[in-house]
Amino acid sequence: MREAVREREFREFAEARQGQLRRSAYLLCGDWHQAQDLTQTTLMKLYASWGRVRRDGNVEAYARTILTRAFIDQYRKRSWREEPVDEVPEPASVEPVTPELRLVMQAALMELPPRYRAVLVLRFWEDWSVEQTAEALRVTPGTVKSQSARGLVRLRGLVEGLAGETSGR
Repeated sequence: MREAVREREFREFAEARQGQLRRSAYLLCGDWHQAQDLTQTTLMKLYASWGRVRRDGNVEAYARTILTRAFIDQYRKRSWREEPVDEVPEPASVEPVTPELRLVMQAALMELPPRYRAVLVLRFWEDWSVEQTAEALRVTPGTVKSQSARGLVRLRGLVEGLAGETSGR
């Protein structure tokens, strides 16, 4: 009976939060297919520890921590996972439904190193505290602060450059 309750609780959480996790994953990696893979990895790892996580509370924060760490681990290991292909597949078309500035911001975000990107997404998109972000990334709060500051400076420069390119068209 307990197993059925556990399964139901996890399924309800996964159904309610999967879209949100996927959007956050997309902000980290910039690719919808990779974002789906990160989301599935997150949900698999969360399921494996569901009983403990559910008892401890704050399942949402734990899921986002798993997602962020999976992204960073994937980036670190990417060099040995990549395989050359004969043809590059056509990118999936996504209908732009957001303002131009949002597209410029996303493009600029993808230009940042993964650590800066992870810090900025957690701090400003997910609205996490410095301490929560530090714990998720396994760094000190001072590192989060410095990477936030440096990341924002670089992001502003990139946004200004990209915005200038699009307005000159």
